[in-house]
Parts: sequence; structure tokens; C-alpha cells
Amino acid sequence: MSRIVAEFSIIPIGVSSTSLSKYIAIALKELQKNNIKFQITPMGTILEGDDLDDIFRAISIAHKALVRSGIKRIIIKIEVDDRLDRPERTAQEKVLSVQEKLN
Repeated sequence: MSRIVAEFSIIPIGVSSTSLSKYIAIALKELQKNNIKFQITPMGTILEGDDLDDIFRAISIAHKALVRSGIKRIIIKIEVDDRLDRPERTAQEKVLSVQEKLN
């Protein structure tokens, strides 16, 4: 299992359209090629890893994919939850915990 859950958003600047899905797909396809598991949300991408190096490596792979596609400016937002007391929990377990409390 993994102890770190992170969400990142990668935003290309200076593209010709208000739609960014084409560029996000470029970044995420590169993660797929590298066998990095992720979950897409409407506002970002969730990663899980055993340490920060795993997380930053994945984000770097996504970033480099956009650079290779010709993007000249990229903003990346990262949020990291490193919970040392529950290294076995997953992103899905975090969601289920909240859903249980809603019922």
C-alpha cells in the first residue's frame, strides 16, 4: 500500500483554446506509458505513492510530456497528504470514510 496521497493539477498557459483536456490527456498518457496509476477528478489528478520521490517523479513525467508537446509555460499545483500513522490507507479509503459519515 501507499502512505502518500497527492493531488496535482497541471495547467498549460498560452494555448489557443479554453479547453485543456487535450493537454491533460497528453500528460496522463505519459503516466500510463510509465505504468503509473492515477485517478482523474474534475479539477486534478490523484496519485498514491510510498514516498515523495514517487509522487514528484510522476509529476515530472507529466510535466516533461507537455514540454515535449511544445507548451512554453506550465503551472503545476500540488497537494500532498503524508499520513505516517496510517501507511496502509488509500485514496479510496479516504473517500469511503467521508461517505460513511454522510450516512
